[in-house]
Amino acid sequence: MPIRRRRRNEAPDRNLGSAGEQADAVETGDAPAGGADEATGPWDAGDSYPELERLDFGSLLVPVGPGLGFQVNFEATEVDAEGNPVNGRPVSVLVQHAESILQVQAFAAPKRSGIWDDLRRETATEITEQAGGQVEERDGPFGTELWAMVPAQLTEEMLNEMPPEVREQIPQEVIEQGYAWQPIRFIGVDGPRWFLRGVVQGAAIEDEEQWQVLEDVFRNIVVIRGEQPMPPRELLPLTLPKEFTEAAQAAAEQSQQPEQADDTFNPFERGPEITEVR
Repeated sequence: MPIRRRRRNEAPDRNLGSAGEQADAVETGDAPAGGADEATGPWDAGDSYPELERLDFGSLLVPVGPGLGFQVNFEATEVDAEGNPVNGRPVSVLVQHAESILQVQAFAAPKRSGIWDDLRRETATEITEQAGGQVEERDGPFGTELWAMVPAQLTEEMLNEMPPEVREQIPQEVIEQGYAWQPIRFIGVDGPRWFLRGVVQGAAIEDEEQWQVLEDVFRNIVVIRGEQPMPPRELLPLTLPKEFTEAAQAAAEQSQQPEQADDTFNPFERGPEITEVR
């Protein structure tokens, strides 16, 4: 995937796994602060958006491309007698690229007003007052963003599970204090009756090339709000793409345990995972 630094008012690259002829490029200007830009995305399902290969997560169509991996986070909806999760619902999509992760979620929003300004303030308060972190608002390609530094706990168990080469890179004073500062970048876009949030972690916080890849992914997401009435801030429902089911089936067959293909899918086990979908 060719990558280069892009100016804010420059049209985005269309290099994310094109499926057939792509839509003609349109002249673009700066995106409105905190809002979806009709010329550059993210897109509403009712827009005329570029024709790219995308994974269908129900309310989100997420573009694919070389070097991208995808997973789904689940939230427990049922537990067994011992409190272990046995059932759940998908709540976010994770896009992985190199040493970077983009978490994506879409929410219902009021018809005539956005929710990013309020959510950004609430997130900042939670980070500073509850987590003991630090926050800063910055201007980004999608409007106002929230950059945060959050203390991440380092337990002995976590350190023991790390590969030796990773643990060796952690300064001794950080190990002794028991936590490390973790940078997190929150981006948000208010669309028509929906709000799209992205949370960036990993190398893309500072690595411009890795960020450009994730920015292109976020910019080319299509949100399918649907016509059903929903209260503001309610999570738009997600479903697993057929590619995930096929990946789980293939993994079961490859492990020569075909009976697993008929078992109830356990969302709290790792996977299914799709890497470098083309």
